[in-house]
Amino acid sequence: MGSPEHWPAYDALFSAADLVHEMGFIESTSEAHQAASERMLELAEERWAVWDGLPARGFGGTADVVAAARHRGLPVRIFWPDGAMR
Repeated sequence: MGSPEHWPAYDALFSAADLVHEMGFIESTSEAHQAASERMLELAEERWAVWDGLPARGFGGTADVVAAARHRGLPVRIFWPDGAMR
């Protein structure tokens, strides 16, 4: 599949972006994903999550990001996918 910089959809979105925030991570790790998500929490005017309510399957998953937002007192609107149990 390759890295994101070789995906046409990634290239198109990156080219269309008005502003890009670089985090300084070299590899796509769970820690890098969580750090990027936490930066996004700080920058976003609204926070939405499509979440099944289950714990993250690895560090940096949706549950971790929602928990980080709630820990900071930031509102998150949860969208429950079909079949999710609350």
